[in-house]
Order: sequence, then C-alpha cells, then structure tokens
Amino acid sequence: MDTNEQRQESQQNRREERHKRRQRSQIIAYTVVGIMILVLAAGIAFAVSKITGMNHDRQEQQNKLDDIIASEETITAPTEPVETVPELTNEQKLDKIIDEAIIQNMPLEDKVAGLFITTPESITGVSAAVQAGDGTKDALSKYPVGGIVYAAKNIQSADQLKQMIDNTKLYTSYPLFIAIDGEGSGTDAVAAAGLGTKTDSPETIGASGDTNNAYTAGTTVGSYLAELGFNLDFAPAADLKVVDGNAAGSSSYGTDAATVASFVTGMQTGLQEQKVTAAIGHFPGIGSTTQSTKNGMASTDRSAEDFRANEFAVFQSCIDSGETKMITVSNMAAPSLTGDNTPCSLSGAVVTDILRNELNFRGVIVSGAMNQAAITNYYGADEAAVLALRAGCDMIYAPENFETAYNGVLEAVQNGTISEDRVNDSLRRIYRIKYADKIEQ
Repeated sequence: MDTNEQRQESQQNRREERHKRRQRSQIIAYTVVGIMILVLAAGIAFAVSKITGMNHDRQEQQNKLDDIIASEETITAPTEPVETVPELTNEQKLDKIIDEAIIQNMPLEDKVAGLFITTPESITGVSAAVQAGDGTKDALSKYPVGGIVYAAKNIQSADQLKQMIDNTKLYTSYPLFIAIDGEGSGTDAVAAAGLGTKTDSPETIGASGDTNNAYTAGTTVGSYLAELGFNLDFAPAADLKVVDGNAAGSSSYGTDAATVASFVTGMQTGLQEQKVTAAIGHFPGIGSTTQSTKNGMASTDRSAEDFRANEFAVFQSCIDSGETKMITVSNMAAPSLTGDNTPCSLSGAVVTDILRNELNFRGVIVSGAMNQAAITNYYGADEAAVLALRAGCDMIYAPENFETAYNGVLEAVQNGTISEDRVNDSLRRIYRIKYADKIEQ
C-alpha cells in the first residue's frame, strides 16, 4: 500500500473516530437531559402534591375553625327572646302627648301662668269685662293663664257672651278652662240672665229622692254652658247638711252621705256628657259651719272621725266612680284635721295627706277662691298662692291680685321653694282634662 493510500485510510479512521465520539457525547447529553427532566418532573410532582396537601390541610383547618366558631356562637350567643313591650295605657299615651306637645316646650313663665284660674278683670285691669279685644289679647300673651272664670257682671246677652268667650280662646297659645259657677238654679249667673233653662236647686232635687233628677239637671246645665263656650263648671257641691244655717245652704243635696254621693255623681255625669268638666266642692265639706269664708275666718269643730265617717265618704264615692276629674278645697279652717286654724286649701295635711293620699284622688285639686276674706285678711296674694301650691293644690283660683300672686309663685320656683318638677306634675294633671279628647281621636 503506497503512502497516499495509507494517508487516506488514516484520515478515514480519524473521521470515524470523531463521529463515534460525537454520537457518544450526544447519547450522554440526551441521557443527562432525560435524567434531569425526570428529576424535575418528579420534583414538580412532589411539590404539587405537597402544595395540594397543604391546601387540603389548610381547608380542613379552616373547616374545623368554622365549625368551632359556629359552635361557640351557638353556645355564647343564643338567640335572645323578643321582649314584649307592654302597650301604654290611655293615661300614659295622654301623658306622652302632653309632655311632648306642651310641657317640654313651655317656658317657665308660661308654666306658672298655667296654674291660675282668674277673672278677666284681674288680667286686663278693667272693672267689668264684657268683650275680649286687644286688652284681653295682650294680657293673655303676657300671662297665658290656665283658665278664665266669668260671673254675672260679664253677661249681657247670649251673642255677646259667646263672642267674648270665642275671642278669648283665640287669643291664647294654650287651651283654656272657660269656667262659671253654675248649678242651674237661681244662683247660676247664666240661668239668671235668661241664657239657660233654670233647674231646681240641689236641695230641692235631693228632697225628690230621685237621682235621675240630678242627672237631668246636669245634662240641662251642661248643654247650655257648652253652647255658650264654657267647658268647666264649679259644681256640684258634695257638702252634707250637718248644722242648721250651714254654709252649703241650698247647694247641698242632703244629710246622708250615700244619698248625697249618688246625686252628686248624677249631676257630674250629666255635665260631663256635655263636655263640661265638673269641679266638685268643697272639700272637706262646709256643712258643719255657719260662717262664710267670703266674710272672714270660717271654722268648724267637727271631729276628724265624723269627717271620715260622713263627708269623706261622699268624696270617696265620687272618686271611686272614676268620673271625678276636679275637686275644689274650701278655705274653711278645720282644726281637727290641720291642728290649727290654717285654711284647708293652704294645708298639706288636708290637700296632700288626706285628699291626695288617703282618698287617693289623682285629678286636679283647685284652691278655694283666694280673694275671699278668709285668705286676704291673713295672707298676701303671693304668700297664699305659694302656700296653696306647697299644700298640694294644682291650680290657684281667683287670687286677690293676680300679678302679685303670679310673681310670687314664679320667684318660688326660681329659688327652689317649689320645684319645677312639682309644677310639671300639676300641669300634667291639668292637661289630662284639657287634652282628654286626643286619645279618642
């Protein structure tokens, strides 16, 4: 073999050797890559499995936690029973209306004025009011009193009286008691003026023995009073005839407590069916004295035991009827009840201890007329008004000097002698009468 052939063969061998080495390298490379792919795949699979397991465990834990929370909520937060709110009584509903619509919005000056029932002359300064014009309007704007009481001198004709009353009602921001002292007989100013049908006196009605006559009288009187614009009548009298010539006179229905009580409630029902409030008088009863509080001190020596067995029984029967809304207290002195000669209307022993607490009267208590000599001979207008309220009266009737009495009460509230809460209590009782129809609506 020549040299060229040897050289060619050597080159061929080297090429084959390089080719074989390249193939081995490729095989090794593919093998390594394959192994790496397998390892990577295994790792990925393991990781996925691990993550899936962790997620599964986490979900299991969350599920368990949710179960625990739910269990705790069931244990620690049981469903609370629904509380049944008791329905308000009519009186509570009415008090809510009164508090929200009236008392909460009243300035103190108006609250104090609302405790007075006055004559039209006492706030206007005229000698005999027969009309209600600018003077009345200005007076009621300054002193929005709780009520106006009229007498014979204020009456000229039906049209005149009705117009005066209608105008008076328009001139005040608050509802008014428009009052008269009228039992229907000859002593009744309205009937005496020919503006209403005269009825028999209580004395005559009581002697008839028929309580329906008292009811009929109440209906008759209530009808013509309401027609003229009145809504309050200081009648009937619950006084018993105890001694001859007693202060009650023909206004008393008789001597027996049970019988008199039935006549009083009959008259009261007749009046109030006509939307005229009856104010029963004159606690504790003036039939055991012959003296008149109009002329000076009037006193009785009647014992407390006799009062309780007789006069108190009449008032208690009226109170228990549930229809008595207002009671007036006499200015008579009853030492057996008070311990001294203090007029009953100024005595806490009579007004609060007996009438309010012992007899459980929850209506409006009105003082005796503060312009009577039994008061004016011994007390100033301001002193008497303050004493009456402190005794437990809700309203001051006919003070001798209205402005003096008003300022005295206002000062007493401002200095704490009388609390404003005490005033509010009286106003609430007053407006239960004035707003009674709000529940019906």
